Amino acid sequence: MSIDEGAIDRREAFLHALVREAADLARAGFARQTGQAVSMKGPQDYLTETDGQVEDHLRARISEAFPEDGFLGEESGGEPGRQAWVVDPIDGTANFARAIPHFCVAIAFIARGEVQLGAIVNPVLDEVYFARLGRGAHRNGKPIRVSATSDIAATSFEMGWSNRRPLARYIGALNALFEAGSNVRRGACGALGLAYVADGRSDGYAELHMNSWDCLAGLLLVREAGGVTGPFLSLGGLTAGAAVLAAAPGVAAILSEATGIPLLTGPDLLAAAEEEHRRTA
Repeated sequence: MSIDEGAIDRREAFLHALVREAADLARAGFARQTGQAVSMKGPQDYLTETDGQVEDHLRARISEAFPEDGFLGEESGGEPGRQAWVVDPIDGTANFARAIPHFCVAIAFIARGEVQLGAIVNPVLDEVYFARLGRGAHRNGKPIRVSATSDIAATSFEMGWSNRRPLARYIGALNALFEAGSNVRRGACGALGLAYVADGRSDGYAELHMNSWDCLAGLLLVREAGGVTGPFLSLGGLTAGAAVLAAAPGVAAILSEATGIPLLTGPDLLAAAEEEHRRTA
């Protein structure tokens, strides 16, 4: 049976409190990160003690409050099921491990085949980004909108790098954007990169492959802030990952052409929900 609005209301209220708890844990871990154990999961893929502590807390709190919900975390995995929480306990771990205060906690809730709730918090700046499907996007309770930029010479894009796709594609996309006249930067925290698009601080973000815990909350934020994204859930991204694009409407086509990532033309739905949507449209 489909989850009703009241059930989403309860999860929204819960998420507001939960993201603050996660921020407190992450902030405390950052304050004591000197001497903290750091390991490598792969090339440029860091893991700290705080990653595990934050994810364990989130999993326990969600399981206690909503035992019927699934859970998918970057560090401990999980089974999403029909409705689930998707969590990145620390995105930007390489920054975190080097005492650079550009990292975040990202939490999304999926039900009815699409992302219903998304929250991203930068614990050091105490900035909480929050979105609910159909109800807009906010930073610390105030509405946010994507930028009104339409002149490529005035754009500032961000591109994330993934070793899961050929380096030549990444370099090619960068070259195309520079030749078009854009500035391109990399902050090494994809979830915040997406939040900054929603907040008008950046004109677009693209990455040739991201995992769902890195991007689902941010993609919802961008769409709810009036931005354009590429498809993700409809490409199987929940469990396998996919390319990510998010941009202000006035420059989205340019970013899409440079990266080869298509723009979304309808709701971004899980496969089963997309089939149901087609049947009833």
